[in-house]
Amino acid sequence: MQFHSINGQKEIKEQLVQMVQHNRLSHALLFLGKEGSGALQLALAFAQYIVCKPQPPEVDLFATTSSKSEKQETNQQETRNDACGTCPACKKANELIHPDIHFSYPVITKKPGEKPISTDFIKAWRQFIIENPYGNVYDWLQFIGAENKQGNITAHECNDIIRKLNLKSFESEYKILIMWMPEFLGKEGNKLLKLIEEPPANTLFILVAENEDLILPTILSRTQLVKIPLLNNIEVEAALEMSAGVKIEKAQQIAAVAEGNYREALQLLQHADDDWEVMLRDWLNAIIRTGPVAQVKWIDDTAKLGREKQKQFLKYFIHLLEQAIRIRVIAPTNEQQETDKQEARNEFDFALRLNKLCNLGQQEAIINELDKASYYIERNANAKMLFHALSIRLYHIINNKSLILVN
Repeated sequence: MQFHSINGQKEIKEQLVQMVQHNRLSHALLFLGKEGSGALQLALAFAQYIVCKPQPPEVDLFATTSSKSEKQETNQQETRNDACGTCPACKKANELIHPDIHFSYPVITKKPGEKPISTDFIKAWRQFIIENPYGNVYDWLQFIGAENKQGNITAHECNDIIRKLNLKSFESEYKILIMWMPEFLGKEGNKLLKLIEEPPANTLFILVAENEDLILPTILSRTQLVKIPLLNNIEVEAALEMSAGVKIEKAQQIAAVAEGNYREALQLLQHADDDWEVMLRDWLNAIIRTGPVAQVKWIDDTAKLGREKQKQFLKYFIHLLEQAIRIRVIAPTNEQQETDKQEARNEFDFALRLNKLCNLGQQEAIINELDKASYYIERNANAKMLFHALSIRLYHIINNKSLILVN
């Protein structure tokens, strides 16, 4: 993977290149970025950039001296800012088969007494990265058939890492370990402390994480932090237009809901034909007007959608509430309202109706409840029980009877 193939993150790419150019490369880096930011892709591209061995340009015997020097300067510039993508090392790194780039990631135990390591799942890992480059750890665990099993980076895995990194490099000057989701590394990770603190010559650790609070402090203190920000809306829009061929109007709507999370944007794109607005209107009507019978029917239908669609629906509701709050607080001018209506008339009108339905405090309370519901869905909560409880809470919040429940 090359830097230019990754969405956005221009400043981070320049920072990583300068680390190498100015010989400021730490032996242990922590790429910290939220889901959908492209942190893993940046780690893969960085590893490829380090092992890249560009081939010398072909010499044109009939070219003038000035044209030769210009060509060499151009080639050097391209090599300096990104991996060449054509040398044998780049081809191997791009296919995740370079012998000096090792991977570690959460895995599962398929049989009792088994001691799995990342290498046992390497074929699935390569396929996963190709098919789902912005996937999260849940996507990965489902990809390898984890179902409800918990992924882990085990003590056995740590021993295997120590063994591999103490071997001589095969082709590259560097040996590189990319550890994805070190949050799944328990106390057994202390086995790696000495290796991280005093690694063999030209050994590089790249940890790719989403939540630094879940990483062992002893490991965290031994790494150089590289913060990966979320993409901005323009970068998400451009990626959707260029990569997925999405029309600009739809790309703008998806980017607004995704809020910089490109994985979320791709998920929204898959469900672009789902009418979340009708579903939300039916739910609110059932809560406020039509009563328990309509609520039970709505909850039964929603429980059948599956976890990803349920999360997307809650995300859509949160987006509309945030838009309603912006309209309330910023008080857009008539000209701005016309622009918004032209881009997403239905969403704008729905947001205005939400402002009539509940005040600012109620909207914030509802967002808080939706966030918690999304968190529990992620952890396999019973959908019927969750949406039933959520419906009751929203009823009381909207009727302004028990805001204390959420404070």
